[in-house]
Amino acid sequence: MNGLRAHAVVLDIEGTTGSLTHVRDVLFPYARKRLEDWFRRHRDDPRLAALLDAVRKEAGRPELDVTGALSALAAWSDADVKAAPLKTVQGWVWAEGYAKGDLHGHVYPEVPRTLRRWRAGGIRVFTYSSGSAEAQLDWFGHTVYGDLTGLLDERFDLENAGAKNDPDSYRRIGRVIGGSGPPPVFLSDTAYELDAATAAGWTAVGVRRDHDPRGPEVPGHLTVPALDQLRLRPLHAAAGGHNGNVGEVFFS
Repeated sequence: MNGLRAHAVVLDIEGTTGSLTHVRDVLFPYARKRLEDWFRRHRDDPRLAALLDAVRKEAGRPELDVTGALSALAAWSDADVKAAPLKTVQGWVWAEGYAKGDLHGHVYPEVPRTLRRWRAGGIRVFTYSSGSAEAQLDWFGHTVYGDLTGLLDERFDLENAGAKNDPDSYRRIGRVIGGSGPPPVFLSDTAYELDAATAAGWTAVGVRRDHDPRGPEVPGHLTVPALDQLRLRPLHAAAGGHNGNVGEVFFS
């Protein structure tokens, strides 16, 4: 099978390259518990003033003071609302946790070698998550496999790309990535994200890990159980059959 040819791959993070459980059971509670303390320790930090403005805008409540903004962030965290100001401050709290050694980014075992194979084949690798670009950098910079940030070209989030259910977000990312030939390949465990990428003209592939309670398939999309089950053929690869060369694609 010649399969997919690609010059760029865009990866979702939670549930795709790393454990969704780790995010929900470790990272979210860590930030939630420390929000008030972060506000207290950064009362003179210019980032706090910018964050307050962002919370007011997101909530549609320009009258919110510091206490009200903190309450809004806590409520969004408890409800797992993908609000950009929440994702921003979570990233700041997590950065301190990574620096202290309290936190580590979770990636599945096949991820480092798969990213290296794709990069060796000339395929660029990007990430796109509701988590902030800074949080993505920390996630891949503090794994049990070492610092993996050198395997990534750029990171996209709600601030610099837009909502993950909006096809226009993928069009924006595509313009940044550039390049000729086929559209980027997007990998995610979530159907609405894959639907939006497809609507933008991208190639979308589902990823569902073993024992995922949602089932082994992402409805309406070709699905693989791990990244190493998707091998992408770079644009410069010679045409030919299934010979095991770097970059060739197959699905098992």
